[in-house]
Amino acid sequence: MPRLLALLLGLCLAFGASAQDYPNRAVRIIVPFAPGGSADVYARFLATKLQESWGQSFVIDNRPGAGSIIGTDAVAKSAPDGYTLLLMSNAHTVNESLIPNKPFQLLRDFVPIAPISSSDLVLVARGDLPARDLGELLKLAKSKPGALSYASSGPGTPYHMAGELFKAMAGVDILHVPYKGSSAARTDVLGGQVDLMFDAVPTMVEYVRGGKVKAFATTGKTRSGVLPEVPTVDEAGVPKYEATIWLGLMAPKGTPPAIVAKLNAEVGRIVGAPEVAKAWKVQGTVPMLMGVDEFARYVADDITKWAHIVQVSGAKADK
Repeated sequence: MPRLLALLLGLCLAFGASAQDYPNRAVRIIVPFAPGGSADVYARFLATKLQESWGQSFVIDNRPGAGSIIGTDAVAKSAPDGYTLLLMSNAHTVNESLIPNKPFQLLRDFVPIAPISSSDLVLVARGDLPARDLGELLKLAKSKPGALSYASSGPGTPYHMAGELFKAMAGVDILHVPYKGSSAARTDVLGGQVDLMFDAVPTMVEYVRGGKVKAFATTGKTRSGVLPEVPTVDEAGVPKYEATIWLGLMAPKGTPPAIVAKLNAEVGRIVGAPEVAKAWKVQGTVPMLMGVDEFARYVADDITKWAHIVQVSGAKADK
């Protein structure tokens, strides 16, 4: 018994020391999405701030593909030591039901660390689409089933699920055109190759203001503070519709709780800073602040929510 107590005490001291010294070398944040999108932008912001806080490099490693599965699986197979982290979004909570046979399960193979941000999406159209508002878009879509198309950054991403939820709730047939990243999808909508896209407000707002696309509606419960002239989907013709994109940080299961707690506290300090909230508000982004346990419950609840939406919408991983 004394030997067991000594061993347990030694382990506790080791974990405490590892958290106290953490990080003492470079930390890699794997972003399972292509560069240029909302997740990549906020991952780089967070990496810069963490590097400033702790004097160690936080390196962004973009590994897009298979609706975030490739990069996420790489994190799941990494050492649980706090030196490989996952930048995740609600694409991950969607994929728990949309892609059930993937090589990992979110709450089995990862530990939630902290949320980062959330933002509404905006439904935009190529500039020459013959519709002036959401009502006219719905009439056009219903008159030509399957003729219109919408781009997304890939199956299971918030952009894809926002489109599938819209189709189900509005009763329209619009072709999904998946891309390997939001930048390519956005480029083809701007170029007129695809008709529509649900995109994050912070990423698309300047194109809307510059008249490069038509903005039909935003996806939150209330109008966006940066696009106040654009109605919500709910008020413009599809009652009770709501879809957002949120981002968070996770680590492989088994990462020492003290390191998880240290990361949670520092991420919360960064995104909770008044100057960050002020800067993000201009972009249409809201900081998210939660403790480790609260964030774990949030992730679990979001998995349940999206499982229902996947079932109702009939969304498939391959289209």
